[in-house]
Amino acid sequence: MVRRNGWFWHLLHMPVLTLLRPHWSHFSSGLLLNFNVGAALVFSLCVELDTTSGKAMAFLHRAFLPLFLHLCLLSWSVWSKVELTMNDNLEVYLGDSVEIPCQYSFTDTDNKPSFVMIQWFVRAAGNSSRMRIFYADSSQQIVDNNTDYSSRIEVTSDEQGTRLIVHNVQLSDEREFFCQVNGLAAGTAERKTHLRVFAPPEAPIIEGVHSGISVTKETLSKVASCEARNGFPKPNITWYRDGLPLTTTPGYVNVLILVTRESSGFYSVQSTLDYKVVKEDKDSHFSCEVSFFVPGAIRTTESQSINVTVHYPTTMVELWKESPQGLVKEGDTVELRCQGDGNPPSPFIFNREQDLDVDLESRGDVLILSPVSRKDNGVYQCRPLDADGQADVKGDMQLTVHYLDPAVVVPKDTEVMLRGEDLTATCNALSSLKTSTIWYKDGKQVGQGNTLHLRDATYETSGEYICEVTVPSLPSLHTSGSVHIIVQGGPQMVGMQQEVLEEASGRLVNLSCEAQGHPLPSISWNIIGSQNWQEVLSKANNDLTHSVVSVKVTSDISALCNASNDMGTDVKAFSIKAIPRVTTTAPFSPAEGSGVIIVVIILCLLLLAFLGSILYFLHKKGKIPCGRSGKQEITKEKTTKDDIVVEMKTTAKNEDAVLLKAVNGEKKGANDQ
Repeated sequence: MVRRNGWFWHLLHMPVLTLLRPHWSHFSSGLLLNFNVGAALVFSLCVELDTTSGKAMAFLHRAFLPLFLHLCLLSWSVWSKVELTMNDNLEVYLGDSVEIPCQYSFTDTDNKPSFVMIQWFVRAAGNSSRMRIFYADSSQQIVDNNTDYSSRIEVTSDEQGTRLIVHNVQLSDEREFFCQVNGLAAGTAERKTHLRVFAPPEAPIIEGVHSGISVTKETLSKVASCEARNGFPKPNITWYRDGLPLTTTPGYVNVLILVTRESSGFYSVQSTLDYKVVKEDKDSHFSCEVSFFVPGAIRTTESQSINVTVHYPTTMVELWKESPQGLVKEGDTVELRCQGDGNPPSPFIFNREQDLDVDLESRGDVLILSPVSRKDNGVYQCRPLDADGQADVKGDMQLTVHYLDPAVVVPKDTEVMLRGEDLTATCNALSSLKTSTIWYKDGKQVGQGNTLHLRDATYETSGEYICEVTVPSLPSLHTSGSVHIIVQGGPQMVGMQQEVLEEASGRLVNLSCEAQGHPLPSISWNIIGSQNWQEVLSKANNDLTHSVVSVKVTSDISALCNASNDMGTDVKAFSIKAIPRVTTTAPFSPAEGSGVIIVVIILCLLLLAFLGSILYFLHKKGKIPCGRSGKQEITKEKTTKDDIVVEMKTTAKNEDAVLLKAVNGEKKGANDQ
């Protein structure tokens, strides 16, 4: 083993070029790569020399320097006998571990060298100098100190080759790794692998402009910005509109890219989209996509989509009736609303087609008419203020106000007709819609249509006739009218013209007579067979007169009720047959007598029970005295059932005496106890 504290160790690490400076002109630049290897081989022969450092130096200069040069030349001549195989590129995620294989073989398989020396070097991109990080031969393995890899690498070797493992890969590891194999006489070979490090960026963040963008602006407008942070290598950003990519197009699309290299070594990319918006972009969605490299592939991450506010003038206007729903009638409050397709919404001007020069008072996009009448019929229009003089940008609608005038009835108010005549009444109401008319009398339907026919009039025909006019398509429209019909004629008795009665002699009987007629008839009575009668009721109501007389039956009676007015008379006859009254004695009924006896017995029993209850109550309260002088002592012993029966049979006089004493509260003296 080499002693690190001896002179040979220091000599081994001396620059070989210093030793070979007198012979520099005899070597090419390619051979210089093996000087350190040759020096190590030569110096290894002197490991066991026990001399001073000065003698060793002189010995090397005199004896081994020519041999070293010979070996180097020999090594140059057999360079092709070592073959190396390495990957040109390797890719790895940041923070992972990577294995860099270096396979070597010798063309002369029969004379494989017994001594093989392996060295690993690194060189940063764009830098010509390189740095050794590992050395190994058949007897030792050394990881060079004071490098970025001193604590992060390990090397494994076998007959097939060597493998460099780098742990916790950093961004600075994106560089070239050199593998150098020296087999002495078998030759020296060197290959390299470029290690690429990848770190996916953060998810892209998109932010749209907060203010609206006008389509009338002639230059491009900033629509949104997108940023992807902390990626390696530099990520790329692509813009999309409704899923379709946007590319830079003069006058329409312009994409600005700003790349920042962070102090950590990561890349942050910010992209700004300038775009010429059109009206259709009000519904468009913009998004950005960041693409980045990963080992063996390219991946993408898309941002959320945003919608921008687009300002554009009004090109189409619509006017409609907001309320009321359905048809409009006089007295309603009508609300007309106007809406255009401009953004932001423009205020509107309202007018009527017949008065275009007169602006109606409105509230923004609403015109209120209250209350409306038929004179408000017409075509209404609305125009946006941002129409820029375009007369065709307007909305219009026809407003129709429906009406129903009051009903007109003919004949009017009151009509007098003779009994037996015919009458035709009409009811009409002017309306903008089709109407329906129904006639009523006393709440019952008596006709339908505008005309009512009354034929062969009777007194029952008299009364008030009401016509109701409605609009089926607009039920809230309705009106009514009426006519009062009076049928004129002579009196007419109500009910039978003749009545025959039988009544007991000596009784009173009431005779009733009702007569209709116009003018109102008067009633008089003519009674034969009795002088004892009087009128007990006389009243008149509309076309009806009612009279009632009370007659005492003493014999057969004939009575006439005469009704008369200016138009004639009518008579109703009553015939009363008197029946003699017979008086008889009612026979005794055994059943009725038994019932009376039973009731009397029950009342007596109830009275006795009541008196017994009072006596018992007074005894308990100490109000009844008990002695030995001829009276039964109540509290002496328990009273039996037979005793109670005997007590109940005492005379009434004794009971009254006892009860009277108990009520008066009489008390016995001490001698009576």
